[in-house]
Amino acid sequence: MSGHGTPVPMTSRACGPLTGVAEVPGDKSISHRSLILGALSVGETRITGLLEGDDVLDTARAMRAFGATVTDHGGGAWSVQGVGVGGFAEPSGVIDCGNSGTGVRLIMGAMATTGITATFTGDASLCGRPMGRVTDPLALFGCRAHGRQGGRLPMTLVGAADPVPVRYVVPVPSAQVKSAVLLAGLNAPGETVVIEREATRDHTERMLAGFGAEIDVEQTDEGRVITLQGRPELQAQVIAVPRDPSSAAFPVCAALIVPGSDVLVPGIGLNPTRAGLFTTLREMGADLTYENEREEGGEPVADLRARFSPDLHGVVVPPARAASMIDEYPVLSVVAAFAQGKTEMRGVKELRVKESDRIDAMAKGLRAAGVTVDEGEDWWVVTGLGHGQVPGGNTAESRLDHRIAMAFMVMGMATQQPVSVDDGSPITTSFPIFGPLMASLGALIDGSKA
Repeated sequence: MSGHGTPVPMTSRACGPLTGVAEVPGDKSISHRSLILGALSVGETRITGLLEGDDVLDTARAMRAFGATVTDHGGGAWSVQGVGVGGFAEPSGVIDCGNSGTGVRLIMGAMATTGITATFTGDASLCGRPMGRVTDPLALFGCRAHGRQGGRLPMTLVGAADPVPVRYVVPVPSAQVKSAVLLAGLNAPGETVVIEREATRDHTERMLAGFGAEIDVEQTDEGRVITLQGRPELQAQVIAVPRDPSSAAFPVCAALIVPGSDVLVPGIGLNPTRAGLFTTLREMGADLTYENEREEGGEPVADLRARFSPDLHGVVVPPARAASMIDEYPVLSVVAAFAQGKTEMRGVKELRVKESDRIDAMAKGLRAAGVTVDEGEDWWVVTGLGHGQVPGGNTAESRLDHRIAMAFMVMGMATQQPVSVDDGSPITTSFPIFGPLMASLGALIDGSKA
């Protein structure tokens, strides 16, 4: 059951060719950071193309609770009147981050070095996710956390009144952990240094520089070393949010497996730390091309054209690519089901602690649809049946996970029998127009909110 409303069962069935233009929403990662950095800046930050899904709207409400003026001007246009670094006020109520691990962890970082106290909660899925990976490094600044057993929400953070700078080696590849530490470092004196052995999405570093922070990134024998000078005066910016590559994954993958399809997905952010799925799909033999490549707001952008690809084949996805496509493995596993041979995905233990255990959720649903899946703690292998050979006919558990729900809706568009999910309501957290957008391309989905 979703924390945002009544369960919405959904069913997807085989359809004719998917054709047309899929204008997916703004990038979720950049939308979160635009609101948070806008709130920490001096002046008014203006944002266009903001993703208006539940996750980002929860972050907007949180920034208001900490004292920023956040205004919705309609049509994805928003403004944030910031309070400056160290200017957060103590919120009067509990900060509810809904389903968003990104939102809660980044907000915790942003407040951790200000001498205020805040309590965080979320839906059932978020309250089951580990927060120690963020609160442990925040404790090094002097922040104290009091949560449920196992370091889970609801949790109260007592910010450091006299923070100290930190040098921190990120133990697992995680943009959320890295970003939380960098945001905390903004209000600490001196240099805060974050070292990541494997590069993760770098939106925080790019955007901090854009807002005027003094930040340096260097590749060394230790890994990627990020050095931030504390207590800058961030300057308000004008931000055009590119369209979300993680959302683009769904119409792109659907087009590859539905006969006769030809779908254009315009204006997609192709930051190299986010584009691993598209590289993998091309290696599998996908007819996927980049058109009108350009740069917008410091981020590489292109229009993606995806056409039906009947001769997909399995590949080994290198573990080093995992961080650049961690949210896309569920829908990749669906494409793998329609490929010939085995697709091996390794170095993916992070999938076990996302909104759900995504390996377990996808493996169970794929097996129920007639697909062979082998798995371990840090890997899984999907043995594809080839185009037109996947039986389907199953109802999968979405487990309060938007990407699980959407992945199975894509699957049902090309299976022999319809595929259902028990609850599609979590889709609104990241892709509120998923149902009507896919219907406009020709998909047959029952139960979505058009």
